[in-house]
Amino acid sequence: MSRLRRPEALDSSPDAVRRRTPGRRLWYAAYGSNMHLDRLTAYLEGGRPPGGLRDHPGCRDARAPARTVPVMLPGRLYFATESEVWTGGRAFYDPDAAPDARSGSGELPSCAYLLTLSQFSDIAAQEMHREPGEDLDLTEALTRGRSRLGPGRYETLVCAGLLDGHPVLTFTAPWSSADVPGNPPSAAYLRHIGAGIVACHGWSARQAAVYLAGCPGADGHWTAAEIAALLTGPS
Repeated sequence: MSRLRRPEALDSSPDAVRRRTPGRRLWYAAYGSNMHLDRLTAYLEGGRPPGGLRDHPGCRDARAPARTVPVMLPGRLYFATESEVWTGGRAFYDPDAAPDARSGSGELPSCAYLLTLSQFSDIAAQEMHREPGEDLDLTEALTRGRSRLGPGRYETLVCAGLLDGHPVLTFTAPWSSADVPGNPPSAAYLRHIGAGIVACHGWSARQAAVYLAGCPGADGHWTAAEIAALLTGPS
């Protein structure tokens, strides 16, 4: 298993911004069901992931990620709106959220995949319910740390920093976790996310369950014991 990494902060100087002009490789930091390899493969190769309700067209480049590393992102995971794929709340990333008052944690476990620009663009397009096939312009995200491409869902790009010289990018909603009511996620969705955390970060099922049970939207609706049972019981 690869060692845990944290992205380096973005340098906003003109020279540093020029050096961040996207090449052919970048890190996609997955924090939802795409942490689970079966789910990511459905986006890369096309098809329907186990437990999902929708088929995906796939990417122009269906190759597996060049590398995979566990990464901690600053911010929090929360569940809100209604997933058309899983039912229940969707997972979103709030990079500006304050640390959790109970645990003091202000980090989110994610799985970073080293992809090509076209792969990341096509995965983002499928998450945004758009047709894949066109590379994204990452200039604003790499310069300012954020780029809003639409009003909702996963239409806001976030650059969380750099790893090994490559930008670390993900997508989320434009609002913060305090702006929308929470919505508890489905069992199938939690199972995918939890299994991804266990596989990528090496956490125990109990550790992953405690973390997920404390996320806004799941908190008060799912207990750690219930989520742990999802991760250790039959799929």
